Amino acid sequence: MATLQKIRNRAGLLVAIIIGLALVAFILGDIFRSGSSLLRPQQLEVAEINGESIQYPDFQRQVEEMAEIYKMNTGSTQLDENTWVQVREQAWQNLVRQIVMSEVYEELGLTVTADELFDMVQGKNLHPIIQQLFRNPQTGQVDKTAVLQFLKSLELNATAQQKAYWLYIEEQIKEERIQTKYNNLVRQGLYVTSAEAQKSLNAKNKQVNIQYIRLPYISMSDSAVSVSDSELKDYYKKHQDNYKQDESRTIEYITFDVKATETDDANTLKWVEDIKAEFANIAENQQYVNINSDVPFENVYQKKEELSDDIADFAFSSKVGDVYGPIKEGNAYSLVKIDDIKDLPDSVQARHILINPEKLGSYEAALALADSLKGLIENGTSFAKLAEQYSEDTGSAREGGDLGWFRKNQMVKPFEEAAFNGEVNKLYTVTTQFGVHLLQPTRKGKLTKQVRLAKLSRNIEPSTQTYQSVYALASKFVSENQDYKSFDEAIANEKLTKRFATIGENDREVRGLADSRPLIRSAYEADVKDILHNNEGSAIFELGDSFVVAALVSETEEGIASFEEVRPRVELAVKKQNKGKALAQKIKDAANGKSLEAAAEALNTEVQTANGLTFNSTSIPAVGMEPAVIGTLASLNQDELSTPVIGNNGVYLVKVVSTTEGNDTDLMAEQMRLNQTMGSRALYQAYEAQRNAVEIEDNRAKFY
Repeated sequence: MATLQKIRNRAGLLVAIIIGLALVAFILGDIFRSGSSLLRPQQLEVAEINGESIQYPDFQRQVEEMAEIYKMNTGSTQLDENTWVQVREQAWQNLVRQIVMSEVYEELGLTVTADELFDMVQGKNLHPIIQQLFRNPQTGQVDKTAVLQFLKSLELNATAQQKAYWLYIEEQIKEERIQTKYNNLVRQGLYVTSAEAQKSLNAKNKQVNIQYIRLPYISMSDSAVSVSDSELKDYYKKHQDNYKQDESRTIEYITFDVKATETDDANTLKWVEDIKAEFANIAENQQYVNINSDVPFENVYQKKEELSDDIADFAFSSKVGDVYGPIKEGNAYSLVKIDDIKDLPDSVQARHILINPEKLGSYEAALALADSLKGLIENGTSFAKLAEQYSEDTGSAREGGDLGWFRKNQMVKPFEEAAFNGEVNKLYTVTTQFGVHLLQPTRKGKLTKQVRLAKLSRNIEPSTQTYQSVYALASKFVSENQDYKSFDEAIANEKLTKRFATIGENDREVRGLADSRPLIRSAYEADVKDILHNNEGSAIFELGDSFVVAALVSETEEGIASFEEVRPRVELAVKKQNKGKALAQKIKDAANGKSLEAAAEALNTEVQTANGLTFNSTSIPAVGMEPAVIGTLASLNQDELSTPVIGNNGVYLVKVVSTTEGNDTDLMAEQMRLNQTMGSRALYQAYEAQRNAVEIEDNRAKFY
């Protein structure tokens, strides 16, 4: 259905914005590794949300439905791994919100009735999604007749997939509507009083300029303060919230990296040498390169100075068809053949009209409009006037479409090729990622000799024999070291590099190890000091270009970390606390009855300044977050010296030099601003509060 295609073209971005459709994915793991026992409901449970069990087949069905919607929106036929991950994550977030909020909506009596949905889809109050889908790009008006015709054709002629897509749009409209109702209730329950607004105005209006001295914590060595066990334990008890931890696993691993050998290098060179004669005699250089080279043919002309010296000397002293090489460039051997030689301009002046296919419903419509404009211009209509009227490139449209002069590599390739290779004043239709361009080169710069090279490259890569040799080394290590003790000792004895990684259950990758999700899953199925095994029972994980052998060395459960686990962190915090007290006493002794300048001299430091601070501030320029210092200023009179202030980055002695009162008296505007700020923050916090109030057991890591 053409109308549905238009909907997909127009709806993709808007639907994505409204429902947060940031889709993503990952290849499914071996779910049924344990055989038929996995078919028991408890073992197929992907999550339990607020007491509701979510079975894997049901969740996977939602994931696949969302993937189909994504494909329809983007015109994709396949999803890459990253997109699958996002698709699953979006499906999960939608599921959690649906279950968490459905009970809340029910308790509040919030619903979206059939009449409301009718009104939003085809009534007087069309939803923004419907307005976007059926707005006439020429008039800017919504065509209600088109809505009704589409719904009728959908009922009579649509495929099951097309109907599912439309139902999905309706569900998103309903979900957005009920969320809006809930958000409005939350907003209406919030209010900033005039007294609060006045307090905020006063804080904004009063600006202070200060002088201060600071003794940073690093000015005192750790050895200068002592801490006792009782101090550490007391601090730990009072600040346990600082030591909350997520569940994690720590692994140790070694890698057997597969790298090309000298033999692989020599074999690659021989392959390039052997193919040189055939390459020299071939006529279709572009096709030949695209079939045989690891790097595709580049349709670019280059000046002598744009090439390396050796290739430039060859290219500008030889004729079309000559071949140079093999040459080694990085990790590849290449042959360079002269494909064409032309005298081309070094710069071009051009103008264009950019047409946005999304606004017209499809690329076909954009191409048709470009063709119509081309005909008008060829029949005498002003290019500049049409550019002002139709071009989406507002910057150049104001100049009649003129882009000025530009050199090579300043524009996207299809546009550049048409501009540089086209005839002056001739019109060309060019399609790029920005849309459809009606292009006209207007002037060309000085002609220079340029060459187009066909480069045939072959990367130096490990051979099958190399892979087998490295695998044999990994296999030998595993066969000789089947427990953690021997694993650890062998690493030391053989002087291998041991690496560490701390990973979460839902992490997708160990940093530095490609495609390492299977290793993470294995770590969560193993016991501490176990050698990890993959789904096939092998202790060798093939991850990217490496064979990996790993062991689980520790596990951390969710909750408050034990005192012993975080003792080093506690000790640092207590030392900082004690340094603060010691530095405060040092400042107090130095400042006793003295001026700020005299205290600075006694402390061998300098007086610093900070201007324009308000009582809504939380930081001091060039220092950082210091709310305690800002709070102290409120109690100081001009030229009054503070007592020592223990802050985040050191201990301070502060003096207010001058105060400036602002003249903002618009209490209502400040009240509205505070209401908007609080309302925006509350919408997120309201959902988070509801989510945190229910129990969520997330078992996705067992399946993906």
